[in-house]
Amino acid sequence: MSIANLRKDYQLASLAESDVAHDPIKQFAHWFDQALKAEVSEPNAMSLSTVNAEGKPSSRIVLIKEFDERGFSWFTNYDSRKGLELAENPHAALLFFWIPLERQVRIEGRIEKISDTDNDKYFHSRPLGSRQSALASSQSQVIANRQQLEDKLAQVVAEFGDNPPRPEHWGGYRLVPEFIEFWQGRSSRLHDRIAYTRQADGAWNISRLQP
Repeated sequence: MSIANLRKDYQLASLAESDVAHDPIKQFAHWFDQALKAEVSEPNAMSLSTVNAEGKPSSRIVLIKEFDERGFSWFTNYDSRKGLELAENPHAALLFFWIPLERQVRIEGRIEKISDTDNDKYFHSRPLGSRQSALASSQSQVIANRQQLEDKLAQVVAEFGDNPPRPEHWGGYRLVPEFIEFWQGRSSRLHDRIAYTRQADGAWNISRLQP
């Protein structure tokens, strides 16, 4: 079969202006809860897109760890490629794609770092292996082979045991949203797209976008 002939006609649901909350965070919470109830695989997985100082974009999958009226948060290595790009250009885009529900959520905004207190709290709530790996891996840096990585992990385990400290270069980011779009797949590619755009006074303007 030709790749060009791969397609699915979305017919599961619709989305009208009267269906959505006035606050996009409340709308996201509603959709996220539905994704959980539908047992969508890894509903917290999102694509994070960053842009470096030269205007070149890159994307990867990360896991959201919190969302509230302040924004959408995740944790990573500040010295990783995404961390360095966010230091150069503190704006990013997130994308959730919940295939079983035929839904996408696009989020764009500015980036801020999370406090050290919150970083420590979350780091020490992680599984032991994840905490040890954060110390062992210089994320995004070249390494000769897998064995070197395993050796670095063994060194961390030998030095810190069950109490590895949070590295200074590891912590959280929060995307403060300026634009959020809720996309519901519809038949014949006439998808429903409801967008929220933050105004200068902090209020949200709701509009429908053409598919």
